Amino acid sequence: MAAPTPQLPRTLLLLGSGELGKEVAIAAQRMGVRVIAADRYAGAPAMQVAHASEVFPMLDGDALEEVVRRHAPDFIVPEVEAIRTEKLRELEAEGFNVVPTAEATWMTMDRQAIRELAAGELGLRTAGFAFADDPDGLLAACDAIGYPCVVKPVMSSSGKGQTVVTGSTKVEAAWNAALEGRRGDQSRVIVEEFIPFHTEITLLTIRERDGTTRFVEPIGHRQEQGDYRESWMPAGLDPEVVRTAEKMARAVTARLGGAGVFGVEFFITDDDVVFSELSPRPHDTGMVTMISQDLSQFDLHVRAILGIPIPVLSYAGPSASAVILADREGPVRGYDGVDRALEVETAQLRIFGKPRAWPFRRMGITLARGGTVAEARARALESASRVEVLVGSDP
Repeated sequence: MAAPTPQLPRTLLLLGSGELGKEVAIAAQRMGVRVIAADRYAGAPAMQVAHASEVFPMLDGDALEEVVRRHAPDFIVPEVEAIRTEKLRELEAEGFNVVPTAEATWMTMDRQAIRELAAGELGLRTAGFAFADDPDGLLAACDAIGYPCVVKPVMSSSGKGQTVVTGSTKVEAAWNAALEGRRGDQSRVIVEEFIPFHTEITLLTIRERDGTTRFVEPIGHRQEQGDYRESWMPAGLDPEVVRTAEKMARAVTARLGGAGVFGVEFFITDDDVVFSELSPRPHDTGMVTMISQDLSQFDLHVRAILGIPIPVLSYAGPSASAVILADREGPVRGYDGVDRALEVETAQLRIFGKPRAWPFRRMGITLARGGTVAEARARALESASRVEVLVGSDP
């Protein structure tokens, strides 16, 4: 007998209200779901489209609990790394539904936990790694891993605090960068073996309520300074490479459990598939799915959470996304060049609506299609290059 249709509407609490949360909120509202958007600052992107909003530090466990009890959401959906995850565990134990689970949220927001799960418990191929709690320990770890190596905070997002260390004289600067870019209050850092990959991909992995696992076609992406700059589909991988990545993604997401979309990242080398990172939610590189297919990663996430059937996806052909970055700090006054950006063939634009800018902050994206991936990428990049973020001065 088929499972009963989920009762709608429901209430969904977003913990973190950035650009990804904004699209989740829109997808949820299309299903009649009431959305509460929470973040550490007012006017965050998802707050602009939500039914209600809350402003408080995500690391304040008491404030988090107060908001949850007041709104009594059917689903608590974390969208940022720096959350008091032990409080989520307590709330989940009482019966609140944390997406995908409180344990998954904790493990994937802590690079040490997820790396030890992937490499230790599941035996997945990962880069070699070590941890350090002070500059001397970091130097010893880097010497042991070998140069070049990559230093990151154990908790961060979008590449913040990440440094490629080419020699021992660069270690102190890497330690300082990791502390400056960390999320949360941990000072521990991870040192990783440098992997000479030719392609970096995100494999969006969908876990449905009944445990069924499905995949979106792999997404290729390019990073600078540890942060995504463009992404594209299809990634042009050998089918055997895709099967290997899917097997690894299925193993780690099955261990984490819950329902929803996971963004699983891999390095593809000439002879190996290496597990890199995992996000228990839609992924920034997955914003290309807003033009590449009939159901975006945000639609898929909401359907999986609610238990709504997910059909076979229909793809539109070569597609790409490119980011729009700010180049200075201050309040956002507007955007110039939007008309010129949309003159590029097939181009679409998403302005996130962030009230404040700073150098290299992601403020929007462009999307485009083409006859080939190269053409789609060129169109998205050209469109993005025509947009200027107008930033004013603080009073």
